[in-house]
Amino acid sequence: MEGYDGRRRYRFIYLLRCFDFAGASPLSSFTEGTDAAQACDRLYPDLKNTLLSTYVWSWTLNKVQLARLSEAPVNEWEHAYQMPGDHLTGALAVFETDGTAQRSVRYGWEIYGDQLVTNMDTVFIDYQRTVTEAKMPNYFVRLLRTALAAELAIVITDQATKADYFRGLAYGSPGENGRGGLMREAMNIDARGQSTQIVEDYSLIQVRQ
Repeated sequence: MEGYDGRRRYRFIYLLRCFDFAGASPLSSFTEGTDAAQACDRLYPDLKNTLLSTYVWSWTLNKVQLARLSEAPVNEWEHAYQMPGDHLTGALAVFETDGTAQRSVRYGWEIYGDQLVTNMDTVFIDYQRTVTEAKMPNYFVRLLRTALAAELAIVITDQATKADYFRGLAYGSPGENGRGGLMREAMNIDARGQSTQIVEDYSLIQVRQ
């Protein structure tokens, strides 16, 4: 794997484990030209971000002040602010100041694409961000690995029953609407506030009460 940057190395290791998990021969490279390699490179980023945004995982939360853009919106609003490049699902909460015990602003702003427009002179937001594989807790790693195995099973093993098996492990039965299996287990662990085994010092991160 010489020449891979840190993020791509973690991603490659992830996919190697998924191949082994699904009972197929492992990849030697993302660019080896096989259908399996192409499917991995195509499916993995979207699946990862989908699972991250399906639930408000505590370790994906961040708080930041938005930068005001020099160009004002076309009409209706006075200011436009740039959303963070790592955001997943827009703003979970919007604040006008960074003071303690502030109430979120529920009205008077909208999000268009990657911009938040409003009449407020300063904007702080709580939002959900994408994270690298190195910063994911173990319970989410297990969920992501199993969900990816379900997506890849037909491509790499040509067995629909294996895809159904891994999908059931990841999400539970159809009647559970994607909230069973390892997904439910991961959500329960996260909700209990157990340690994610990740220690970081981000002064802006606050869990909203």
